[in-house]
Order: sequence, then C-alpha cells, then structure tokens
Amino acid sequence: MAETRKASRFIVPVAVAGVAAATIGLVPALAASGDPDLPEITAQQLIEKIAASDTQTLSGTFKISTDLGLPSLGGLTSGLTSGLGGGGGSASADPSEKLTQLISGSHTLRVAADGPDRQKLTLIDGSDEYSLIHNGDDVWGYDSKSNEAFHEKGTGVAGDGAEKGEELPGTPKQLADEVLKAAGDTTSITVDGTAKVAGRDAYQLVIKPKQSGSMVQSVKIAVDAANGTPLKFTLSSVEGGKPVVDAGFTKVDFGKPAASEFTFTAPKGAKVTEGAAEKAAEEAGGEAGDHGKLPEGFEEGFPGFGKVFGGSGEGMNVIGEGWTTIAKLDTGAPAPKTDEAPKEIQGFLDSFGDKVTGKFGSGTVFKTKLVNALLTDDGRVYVGAVTQDALVDAANAGK
Repeated sequence: MAETRKASRFIVPVAVAGVAAATIGLVPALAASGDPDLPEITAQQLIEKIAASDTQTLSGTFKISTDLGLPSLGGLTSGLTSGLGGGGGSASADPSEKLTQLISGSHTLRVAADGPDRQKLTLIDGSDEYSLIHNGDDVWGYDSKSNEAFHEKGTGVAGDGAEKGEELPGTPKQLADEVLKAAGDTTSITVDGTAKVAGRDAYQLVIKPKQSGSMVQSVKIAVDAANGTPLKFTLSSVEGGKPVVDAGFTKVDFGKPAASEFTFTAPKGAKVTEGAAEKAAEEAGGEAGDHGKLPEGFEEGFPGFGKVFGGSGEGMNVIGEGWTTIAKLDTGAPAPKTDEAPKEIQGFLDSFGDKVTGKFGSGTVFKTKLVNALLTDDGRVYVGAVTQDALVDAANAGK
C-alpha cells in the first residue's frame, strides 16, 4: 500500500504528458500532392466558405501522426499499473481508454458520417479493429481483439447542439471551427497556395500567433475548394521537426453512407459493459457531461486549445490572452520529489522535466512540443501552450 500511495502522488506531473491528447483529439490527417490552379480567394472568403459548408455525409480513410516530443512511454504504463495496484494491460472497449492510443505514433482510421445522429470511427491495427459507433440514441465501442463492447444510451457523439454530420469528433472541420471562432487580434490568418488532398482540390489556410511566447508555430488547414470542408489539419511547433499533429484523409467520398454502416450488434460471447462512467456520474449527483469544464471564457481566450485542460476549473486562474494564455492552479500541497518516485516513473519525469528557479522559488518544467507545465516546489501549477520562459515569467509575476 505504501508503494501505491507513493506512485499516486506522481500522477499529476505524469499527466502533463497526456494534456496534449485533448488538444489532438481525433484529428484526421491528409496527404497532399500537386498544386491545383484555383481562383484566387482571400482569407476572409475562405473562412466564410468553411462556415457555410453544409457537408452532412462523408466516408473515407485518414491517417493521423502525432509527435509531442515525449520520451518513449515504453514501460511507463506497466510501471504505473503495478505501482497503483492495477492489473496487467487488459484490453478495453471504453472509448475514453482506447482512443488515447492516438496521442503518439501513426494510425489509420476509417470514418463515416450521416448527419448529426450517425457517425462511425474505426481504428485499424493490423488485423484488429476498434470501432466507435453513434447511431441515434446509442453509442457503441467494440474491440475485436478482446471481443469486448461498451454501450452507452442517451449520449451524442457529435456533441450537444451539433447540426452537421461533419461534427464527428476531431475532424478537421471541428478543429478548424475551434481555432477560427477564437481567432482575433492575436492571430494572423492568410491563404498560402493550394494543394491536392485525397484527390480533391484544396486551398491552404495558414493560422499563426502574432504573440511571442507561444509554442505554436502555425496551424495549416486544407479546405476543399468545392464544398468548404476542411480536409487536412497540421499543427506545427516552434521547436521544429515533425508536426505535432499531421492528420488528413487519404480517401474521401461525400456521398451518403449505407445505413448498415451504423448498425451494430454485439457479437456472440462478447463482454458488454453498459455505460459505467455515465452511471457513476449520475449516482454521484452530477451529469457525466459536467466533467472537464473550464472557467468561463477560457476557451475563447486560448485559440484552438480550450479543451486541453481538464478538471472542474475550481481554484484555477487564467493569465494572459490569446495564444499565450496560461492557467494557474494552486494545489495547496508541496510538489512531490521526483527522487521519491518509483523508478519507472522517475526516469520518465527526469527525461522531460527541467529544474528552474526564479523569484517564485524553484520548480520543474515538464515539456512537450505543444504544452508545457511548471510545477513549483510549493505546489502551484502553471500550464499552457507557451514556452518555458513564459511560464517562469508568469510564476515570477504571481509570487
């Protein structure tokens, strides 16, 4: 039990590695080839074209590659599991667990959508597949490898108030909307040529922070020239190298998918879990959809990255605006010492944490190519898609 308690103290700093997962979500990525000759268009006209897009049906295949600049996670998961007294790596059909695979490496997915009530996403892993299906009032997750299914009733995958089929979680359309609705005086938006994506002619919309101190170099969105549907999403870091997210369709068809595409019945012998998370939230006196909310106005002040931060937002302060927004949280407890962590976790923390000092005292900056977090020794946390210097400056000013 002592080891379990010791390991649990390090979940918060280790979770910094996963913070960018919410930013990435399920962004489909695209391969581009050739530069089609298209009529000139202004950035404002292209944004209006995206906003006016009424695509409600599509199907296709896309690839997503993510590179957060993290050290290898090999052995960390098993170390955490054993340190917390958990079992050994059994498969799960719960989408909240299964889709975390997308935070690293390259993956191939198939997607289908028919309006706001029917969507399907399939993660392909060799001969194994994991499918997430939304059909009306039902949401199913099915893992062919373990023959396990997850079922939830009364939950819309497309999200509250979704009006179009392209609102499938994490599509380029959804990501583009999040970025564009938050763009303001802190953002530069231009059109940078054209591209060929999955056989479709597309314009390239480039979004960049005007502010210094952001970890974001640029966001590039390939927009279908005919119907305004975002086809590709590429997020690049100021650190250079591979994009943090490079996601896009390799095949896409805007025709209506067959109704059978969204029909699912659990195979014989499959283990079916009925909405455990939803039931637990209701029994606790709250609604499942209430978790992960941010302080009011935070998403608007942090272009494209409002959903990076989980938690209730209680005790959280927002510093700055635009691309250099920083969230400050006072945990009220001294930070754990990394040299007291189980060795599996200690090696991981040391590999992407830098010791820093300043007027605020001392602490450790945990780094990715997108989101950085400063954990001070006295228990304060500063986190944002900003540079290490920006975090230290915020901590010094907040002392």
